[in-house]
Amino acid sequence: MSSKAIAAGDLETLREHVRANRQELPHPYPAVVLFFSFTDGSERAVVTTVLGADFDAAWNIGVERVMDLRRCLIGDCFWLRVDWPMAVAPSSFGALDRILAQTKRNYFRFGLSLDNRFDRAFIEQELNANAMLDRGGGEAMAGINATNFSAYARRRFPDDPPLSLEDTAPVHIFTSKGVFFDGDLIHDLYPTGRNAGRRVVDRLTVPMVTSLIDDGAEYLARQVDGDGRFYYGLHAGFGRSIENYNALRHASTTYAMVEALAVTESTILAEAIERSLSFMVSKLIRDVILPDGKKAAFVVEADGEIKLGGNAAAIIALVEHARATGDRGHLGLIRRLAAGLCFMRDRDSGGFRHVLNYPSLHTKQTFRIVYYDGEAVLALLRLYGLTADTTLLTAARAAFDTFIAAGHARYHDHWLAYCAEELTQHCPEERYYRFAIDNIADRLDFVSRRITTFPTLLELMMATCEVFALLKRDPIHGHLLARVDFGAFDKALTRRAHHLLNGHFWPELAMDMHEPARVSGSFFIRHHAFRTRIDDVEHYLSGFIAYRRHLLTQDEHCGAAALGTEQKTNPGRQTMQFECFTKFPTFLSGR
Repeated sequence: MSSKAIAAGDLETLREHVRANRQELPHPYPAVVLFFSFTDGSERAVVTTVLGADFDAAWNIGVERVMDLRRCLIGDCFWLRVDWPMAVAPSSFGALDRILAQTKRNYFRFGLSLDNRFDRAFIEQELNANAMLDRGGGEAMAGINATNFSAYARRRFPDDPPLSLEDTAPVHIFTSKGVFFDGDLIHDLYPTGRNAGRRVVDRLTVPMVTSLIDDGAEYLARQVDGDGRFYYGLHAGFGRSIENYNALRHASTTYAMVEALAVTESTILAEAIERSLSFMVSKLIRDVILPDGKKAAFVVEADGEIKLGGNAAAIIALVEHARATGDRGHLGLIRRLAAGLCFMRDRDSGGFRHVLNYPSLHTKQTFRIVYYDGEAVLALLRLYGLTADTTLLTAARAAFDTFIAAGHARYHDHWLAYCAEELTQHCPEERYYRFAIDNIADRLDFVSRRITTFPTLLELMMATCEVFALLKRDPIHGHLLARVDFGAFDKALTRRAHHLLNGHFWPELAMDMHEPARVSGSFFIRHHAFRTRIDDVEHYLSGFIAYRRHLLTQDEHCGAAALGTEQKTNPGRQTMQFECFTKFPTFLSGR
């Protein structure tokens, strides 16, 4: 809805919603504390705090300030979030710093007030979006960033004296809850906790997951310029571009877009895919003559590196495009890329050399990351599926057998899970089934509890789920299912799928970023300064596309609803968590 067309009745409904859900604070804190955050989508939300003893008077002041701000803006969105504290505990900056040292950066999910009057207070979204608790320099854990903290405080409270961030300076830590109005609908937001600040989603349904895929795919389509090159990424908090470019990620992101096209059927997405493939074929791939005189092709990075994963990702993208469109015009190129990939096999070990130098084709690095191994075998298998060339299947099996012998299941890698899924379709043999099971063994608790969204974990689970589906129909190897704790597996899968919602830029989260409308609908990595990079979005998309297929084959009331009940707002539970936090701050550490 246009920001110019908000009805008074909508705001009245919002008022009563907040009135019914808010909580008064005990003395010596103000009875009424409301944080109004507003943006039209064009720039970071302006946050204003309204205090008082009377709710209606405070509400009216807050709405008046929002309307004054709206009249100064020209964007089309009306995004209004109202937050209020639920519980407060006095502390000091010294104690806070010790808590932050045990907290993964950007995972401090509480608000801070510098006094007991809430005259200078910041909600959690402000603290994290403005890197006030991010020490920078690649530090994994949070910490007070005096420069960022002071700079934002000056913007928020320009007439106040400079901050004191000394260890003995008081600070009050508070939990909060909120509600978001998008100009049409009111959305309850989760209170302080893992899901803090984003809308309550009780169940992941097919329409909901489809909407997430639509949003992510549309975002990626917007990142492809007229020449087919991606706008690679940014750190959303300050809108800082990520300037380097990665040809491998260009190819793998294009593959995810092709996957998404089957769901969205978007003309805009289809056109973006064609531009991206054209750029990859003409600018990122080089034809070469191998030492034995055979023709091959390689994806070459700007620094002259040939990565095994680059060739693999290009093959997968082009194969899936051929399958989706029926256009086999690139089949010759695909075969040359496969010849280049096979050239990177080490004849002695049977494994792959991971990085070569271009144009010499000399080995630069034998092993870089396990991803490349899985991508390479998957590329051979996908090409075999397109061409039925048995030499490709033979090469894929030989390489994967070396992975089994080397104990690659210990990596719990999603690409290797995809390989096991493909291999068990073509060759339903016990060793491949066992690898798939071993690949998630001892990993389910990590999948279930990991505080970061880690989107490739959902891909790992979904690929393994497909292997289990094959096993259930296999009359010879079905006994292997006894090795799987399906209760733990289903719980971990559901929790991971729901947790990925915390990496989606819902409007209520995007509004605190530098350019809200630009990132809204995309996906991000919180602990990397809200990084929104094309491959980040790619992995969220691939996971949700597979999860959507899963939901389509299941009764939606089985599994999908389990986590919703657990995550529903419970103020008593949140207060309990807060009390645990004041005694045992490590629950926020994310380790």
